[in-house]
Amino acid sequence: MSPEPTPPGGRAGSHVNGSSPDAIEADIERQRDELAATVSALHDRLDVKARAKDKAAELRDRATTETGKPRPELIAVGIATAAGLVGLVVWRRRR
Repeated sequence: MSPEPTPPGGRAGSHVNGSSPDAIEADIERQRDELAATVSALHDRLDVKARAKDKAAELRDRATTETGKPRPELIAVGIATAAGLVGLVVWRRRR
């Protein structure tokens, strides 16, 4: 028996590796979508400016209350640190 002739364009009824043309096209479309998602994820990871802005906003949100004022515990830590540094400088000068 001779193989079935390929119609012009080689599409209708032909199979590659047991797959129909529609299955091949669906696979290509799926791979395109996956590639687009990968490229988008890489772009997001390499966008240093946007990541820096996001991190600054996150830190600002953690350091302030809902009204935008500094958190009292952070003020206390800052005052304690400043007092400790002043004490250290005074102690070092007296020695």
